Amino acid sequence: MSNYVNPLTLIALSPLPPKKESSGSSSFFEAMARAWGEALDKQADLITQKSDAISAGDDKPQAITELTAQSLKMSFLANSSHSAISAVGQGLETMARKQ
Repeated sequence: MSNYVNPLTLIALSPLPPKKESSGSSSFFEAMARAWGEALDKQADLITQKSDAISAGDDKPQAITELTAQSLKMSFLANSSHSAISAVGQGLETMARKQ
């Protein structure tokens, strides 16, 4: 039986270098998931602001179109985050099985 360890596995599972402010992430996979979460939170906040403005009476076609565009962007980001996290997770799983 071979003791070969794929170098990509070592990189994927290695801890991130310490930063001034600790994000709690211990690997690039967790850091990537956290970054996607932050991007989604930011987009959700933007959608909420635009929705609140429309609810407050700014129901012009421009405002509604902007809300629609931001909602579609949120959908794109959510699908992209799912795809990215799934692909990296499957890659890590495959590398772990080959050890």
